[in-house]
Amino acid sequence: MRAWKCATLVAVVWAVLAVMAPQARAQELPAGDIHLICGFPAGTGADTIVRFYAEKLRPLSGRNIIVENKPGAGGNIAIEYVAKAKPDGLTILVTDATSLASNMHLFKRPPVESVNAFQLLGSINRQAFMLAVDAKKPIRTLAELTALVKPKGEKATYATTAPPSIVMGAIYKAGAGLQAVEVNYKRSSDTVNDLLGGAVDYAVIEPVFATAQHRQGALRVLAVSSTERLAAAPDLPTMNEQGIRMHLDLWWSGMVPAKTPRPVVEQLHKWFNQVTASEDARKFLNTFASDPWMVSPDEAQAQLQKEVQSWGDYMRIAKIEPQG
Repeated sequence: MRAWKCATLVAVVWAVLAVMAPQARAQELPAGDIHLICGFPAGTGADTIVRFYAEKLRPLSGRNIIVENKPGAGGNIAIEYVAKAKPDGLTILVTDATSLASNMHLFKRPPVESVNAFQLLGSINRQAFMLAVDAKKPIRTLAELTALVKPKGEKATYATTAPPSIVMGAIYKAGAGLQAVEVNYKRSSDTVNDLLGGAVDYAVIEPVFATAQHRQGALRVLAVSSTERLAAAPDLPTMNEQGIRMHLDLWWSGMVPAKTPRPVVEQLHKWFNQVTASEDARKFLNTFASDPWMVSPDEAQAQLQKEVQSWGDYMRIAKIEPQG
């Protein structure tokens, strides 16, 4: 009799757990499609990264993963969109954390208070912006570029796109004593086309396009913005090595609105880490001189706070006045 009661109790417990398990999972992440938001147009380097993660997250999550491109204002349209989204984990901004940090100093009235508006899901990688020239030109070092461009004064021009390229270009100008005029572009592809066409003397480009064009022999990357050489591209020298003090270590993350429940954050963090830890991700990230890098949500949040402080220094060094 006692054995029968025990067996019955066990059966009841398992029945309750079976009912509760789906409810617990539902509380962690509600039903529905997951939307990955990209702040730049389709076909850009940023879009390539977002779509790679969308493809890999589909089988892990068992859900539809929809990529939405919301370009404009240097990524700020997407940033503001996700910051105001419902904090349920179904709307995720996938971008470089540098964009959030830089906004606090590039604009007099930033679209959102980056550190307080978002919860980072951890990190994806480390990468760097790159300064490049047309490979047909006989320029092989930063010193040679400086020697060519400096005598041209304000007749010299260079291309930029996102905030990190603007700052990298400005720091190079200040450090080398150049008067070159910045030309800002919306797309990296347009930047490359004008560089190869001779419309600009050099360009500061995001790594996906820069690395691809460098390996194809169309562009020659003269320097990267990171403090140290990247493990994925040990042949590319840093700006520091060539006399221009620069510590623009860039990194990407998935981000959700700040009030997203912690269980949802942890589940998304787990999925993103599973993708980043895979051999496919390592090979993909290495194609554009990017090193896989994974930290916890709390560590990523703390790093973002440090980045905000660092960007204040970058702005002063580059003598960039806030816009707006």
